[in-house]
Amino acid sequence: MASVALVSVLGPDRVGLVAAIAEHLFDVGVNLRDTTFAALGSGAEFVALCELPADLTAADIEAGLKLLPELDGAEIRAVPYAFDPSPGPAGNITHRITISGGDQLGLVARLSEVFKQYEANIVRLEARKLPDSEGGLYVTRFAVSIPAGQTDLCLATVSNTAGSLSLSCQVEESSL
Repeated sequence: MASVALVSVLGPDRVGLVAAIAEHLFDVGVNLRDTTFAALGSGAEFVALCELPADLTAADIEAGLKLLPELDGAEIRAVPYAFDPSPGPAGNITHRITISGGDQLGLVARLSEVFKQYEANIVRLEARKLPDSEGGLYVTRFAVSIPAGQTDLCLATVSNTAGSLSLSCQVEESSL
C-alpha cells in the first residue's frame, strides 16, 4: 500500500484556496482520499488523507505547500498517517441527522451522549450558527453509523432530545 499522510491547512479564508492546495497536490502526484474543507468565520480549514507516491514524504508535501502564495499566513502540517485509511464498519454512514433551531448550550454534548448510549458512531459532524440575515438558526448535522438493532431507539431518543429543546429534527437514511 502507498504511504499515507494527513495534511492540514488552517489559515485565512480566500477565494481559490482549495484550488491552490488541490492543484499543488495533484502536480506532485498525490491522490486525495477523505478530504474536508470548511470556512470557519474569516478563517478556513482543509484536511485530507493523501496517498503519496513512493518518492515523496509528508515533509516534502508540507514544504511544497508552504511555498504557495495562497497559503501565506496559514498553519500547514503534513504528517505520516498511522491509522488504516480505509473505514471499518463503524465508518459506514447509515443516517444523516439535522437538528436546527435556537442555539443551545451543550447541544452537541447531549446528542453525542445519545449516540454513545446506542453505540452509534459519529462519522461526520458539522455545527454552524447562521447569520441573523439567514434566520440566526443554529444548525447541527450528524452523519452517523447506527448499529441495526439500535436504530429505532436511537433515532427516537435523538428526536425526543431535540423536541425537548424546542428544536427541529430531520432524519434521512443513507447508503453512503
